[in-house]
Amino acid sequence: MGRLDGKVAVVTGGTTGIGFATAKRFAQEGAKVFLMSRRQAEVDRAVQEIGHGVVGVRGDVSVMADLDRFYARVKEDAGHVDVVFANAGLGEFVALDAITEAHFDKTFNVNVKGTLFTVQKALPLLKDGGSVILTGSTAGSDGSAAFSVYAATKAAVRSFARTWATDLKGRRIRVNTLSPGPIDTPGLNGLVAGALGEKQIKDYLTSLIPLGRMGQPDEVAKAALFLASDDSSFVNGAELFVDGGAGQV
Repeated sequence: MGRLDGKVAVVTGGTTGIGFATAKRFAQEGAKVFLMSRRQAEVDRAVQEIGHGVVGVRGDVSVMADLDRFYARVKEDAGHVDVVFANAGLGEFVALDAITEAHFDKTFNVNVKGTLFTVQKALPLLKDGGSVILTGSTAGSDGSAAFSVYAATKAAVRSFARTWATDLKGRRIRVNTLSPGPIDTPGLNGLVAGALGEKQIKDYLTSLIPLGRMGQPDEVAKAALFLASDDSSFVNGAELFVDGGAGQV
């Protein structure tokens, strides 16, 4: 018997890294999963690899028409939602004196606007007593150089969890933030790819982690499963760090 048997879950950014690992684990635990990502080829690949119990829809969380189309599909196929994993996000290193309006808008549109409306547009379908999980980051709590815009978006996401837990208390909907540290994902690899001293950057990140290694996507997916399931029935408004201790010591 799976921990999400009979549940319907939504996962944005669900075709690579943490999102893909979580969509896969949710499906393995019995959920019907609707995943959303921007590239059709990646959506098709993820659906094929996960197999039974998953529906993929191409879309961008920062585009309202795409979210409306996504939730229309969820309503048509499932009629309701039990779990929302608002995971889609992006980031890049840009020093303070090099930040542009385009960089700011792109990052906030996906990470903040996209998270907000992913959750808001789920509300008519979200069952009372459901679970909302927001992807934060250790960057939202620390002061990594040249990462200020991304970090600010993740601080905003953390704030959302606190306020939405209060907004939704009448419906007993739990809202929590899942904050990974350095995880070995395509997103992280793309972030440092081609950078001067790419290996040194990864070695430096690893040196900050008491466990002495970077995390794996499925390790974050297991934490997401905890927050999605009834195992976390009295966890609300919290931030769960999955960072090997990097942000804790």
